[in-house]
Amino acid sequence: MEETNILVVDDEKEIADLLEIYLISDGFQVLKAYSAKEGLRILEEKKIDLVLLDVMMPDMDGIAMCRRIRETNNIPIIMVSAKTQDIDKIVGLSTGADDYVAKPFNPLELMARVKSQLRRYTQLGNAAESGDSIYTVGGLSINDDLKEVTVDGEVVKLTPIEYNILLLLVKNQGKVFSINQIYESIWNEDAIGADNTVAVHIRHIREKIEINPKEPRYLKVVWGVGYKIDKN
Repeated sequence: MEETNILVVDDEKEIADLLEIYLISDGFQVLKAYSAKEGLRILEEKKIDLVLLDVMMPDMDGIAMCRRIRETNNIPIIMVSAKTQDIDKIVGLSTGADDYVAKPFNPLELMARVKSQLRRYTQLGNAAESGDSIYTVGGLSINDDLKEVTVDGEVVKLTPIEYNILLLLVKNQGKVFSINQIYESIWNEDAIGADNTVAVHIRHIREKIEINPKEPRYLKVVWGVGYKIDKN
């Protein structure tokens, strides 16, 4: 069985060591970095399957590191931060993080989120076993066998969360999904305070698939209800 390598990046050694204990007890391999610079070096040298990333670090913070990772890599990133305001969560998700967990964290919840992100990423990386899995709306096409999204023939790079949200909407063209329905379908947990989380990912998807995100051709908002992809 292939090892799952998790990179923990936190300038507080005690927190990094604590995360390592939890992760190892769940069967994961752990690499630790005490700065963003060290973390980026490890990412270049090792195969990493998920990053647990602290936000507040000296020199380069977690937000800047997340941006750097997203320039070349779509692996799951979970931000772990003492900053708990909604705006902090929005900023973290806006830079490309897949999830955001506040310190002090519940170890069981954090491990559940780690496993959930890894499952989603594994599913995204594996080709579907059979069947014709191409979904098209105008110039937007999703090949679910290849896990590839194209707009007018150009490949669009999406994170696993973004891909799954878009696939859900495209497979159900014309159906309006509420924020809570999207959250519960994608995250597989009760939607508590899901509004900002979903809205940030929707905005990201629009920025990647729409010529003009403010006047979307594909991903439409139904005010007061939710989001949908119009039928062809």
